[in-house]
Amino acid sequence: MSSIAFIGLGNMGAPMALNLVKAGHALTVFDLSPNAVRQLTDAGARAAGSAADAVKGADIVITMLPASKHVEGVYLEQDLLGQIGAGTLVIDCSTIAPDSARKVAQAAQARGLEMIDAPVSGGTGGAAAGTLTFIVGGPQAALERARPVLEKMGKNIFHAGDAGAGQVAKICNNMLLGILMAGTAEALALGVANGLDPKVLSDIVAKSSGRNWATELYNPWPGVMEHAPASKGYAGGFGVDLMLKDLGLAAESALSSRSAIPLGELARNLYSLHSNGGSGGLDFSSIVNLYASERD
Repeated sequence: MSSIAFIGLGNMGAPMALNLVKAGHALTVFDLSPNAVRQLTDAGARAAGSAADAVKGADIVITMLPASKHVEGVYLEQDLLGQIGAGTLVIDCSTIAPDSARKVAQAAQARGLEMIDAPVSGGTGGAAAGTLTFIVGGPQAALERARPVLEKMGKNIFHAGDAGAGQVAKICNNMLLGILMAGTAEALALGVANGLDPKVLSDIVAKSSGRNWATELYNPWPGVMEHAPASKGYAGGFGVDLMLKDLGLAAESALSSRSAIPLGELARNLYSLHSNGGSGGLDFSSIVNLYASERD
């Protein structure tokens, strides 16, 4: 089994790391949150006092960080790449700007390190169940080396292309996710405002042409799906501010490629309004409350 350093134990990183421990890997973890680290050490991982300490002797380094600035900060500004032994495989599972992924990958290559960007889809439920989808950018050989480890955390692994391609594909996916969640929430709010039961309407949509991932697995209306964040006060899950970040990345990519994304920009504005209203820390499906507040 590989010796793995895992840095970043948030809502997604912690369950991903737990699955690696359960698979028998020797895991060393680091996070700024002592509680997050304790969850992993209770499961059998070793705690490191810093990111540099975590990567000592590691065969594979995995990071799951919030944004581009954190990834560049750790690998480049704090020079974590300089602390990683030559020949080590580096896997960044964060969702960041493609240019940032390429920048870090080039710096890794210059130090004799293999690196892939491998952002994930599937939410916290998929992270806990080990059924995530990994969307990989980087050399095919590095992906094949990473595959046995990724398979302990995910069910589907796609090779999107060269460094940064995984991020492009993930950004496209999350832009569509933001659009469809906002649309699903709008439709449910309209139905409820006109006297429909949200569960009945959701069942109808789920068996009709409007069905989508939200209506099938992640309904935004409280009480419709017992295990969805909407039925748990919108706690956990994928935060509004994280969705807003990803929609911002989509906007940046659209500008650089001169692409039109009118629905993506509309979704970004809606999530910005929702975040500015104090809901940035809630699950992104709470966007339904934006429509409810407009109705009240």
